[in-house]
Amino acid sequence: MVTKTEETQLNRLESQVDNGGGGAWEYLCLVRKLKVRRSVKVLKHGLWILNDSKKRSSLGPEEWTLYEQVAVAAMDCQSLDVAKDCVNVLQKKFPESKRVGRLEAMLLEAKGSWGEAEKAYSSLLEDNPFDQVVHKRRVALVKAQGNLSGAIDFLNKYLETFMADHDAWRELAEIYISLQMYKQAAFCYEELILSQPTVPLYHLAYADVLYTLGGIENLLTAKKYYSITIDLTGGKNTRALFGNLSVHVSYCTAFKRTKQGRQGQSRLAIFGVSSFGERVQAESF
Repeated sequence: MVTKTEETQLNRLESQVDNGGGGAWEYLCLVRKLKVRRSVKVLKHGLWILNDSKKRSSLGPEEWTLYEQVAVAAMDCQSLDVAKDCVNVLQKKFPESKRVGRLEAMLLEAKGSWGEAEKAYSSLLEDNPFDQVVHKRRVALVKAQGNLSGAIDFLNKYLETFMADHDAWRELAEIYISLQMYKQAAFCYEELILSQPTVPLYHLAYADVLYTLGGIENLLTAKKYYSITIDLTGGKNTRALFGNLSVHVSYCTAFKRTKQGRQGQSRLAIFGVSSFGERVQAESF
């Protein structure tokens, strides 16, 4: 996950390069380091270096890394001729490379040759079943075809081996939510919270899922995780504040309470409204 400081640094460097201030190679290196996809910019600035023989040769062995980076960016941008040229250069340099083979499979995927791409990915996994990139490309491949059940199967199989991959757990949770499989999504967020308990996003997403599931136990647990999100963000997460308020409203609406209980819930709701209102007012300035 990219921090705000890293994102600021990347945006500043991107602006510098776009305005002719130099630093194209440094920008491309930072994009790779942070593992972000800024494909249009990578394609533009990467080709600027590759098309200049002097600049290209000055990179030394990193020249081949840049060819790979530009190839992937070109696929994202559907500049398939550029991608093919980059892959061909790498194929000539590294004819037996599995890494280049992975790029060839990705190019088939980008062309829409689903069957050929699946065969290529399966072959690569037979040679190296621990290639995380290929596993994820298979997930992307079936998702692109609208086969979400297949994506779930591939992700679950992948997570049996790579349980610490937070991005995979998040993607699996999002797919479950899109299919209204909220209990399964809740399990994914529980795994994320266990492994990264200080990340507010996971507590918030888990609370949202529990709120959607409904029922007294889920509502009370959702309130707990909205409150944790509020604590972790110093009370600055508007969505968590609104979620907390929504829990109180749903609770009071769904369940009959004693007079004392209703008064207690009302006080909590008033506090939620007050906190939410203060946050909205602060954001308007």
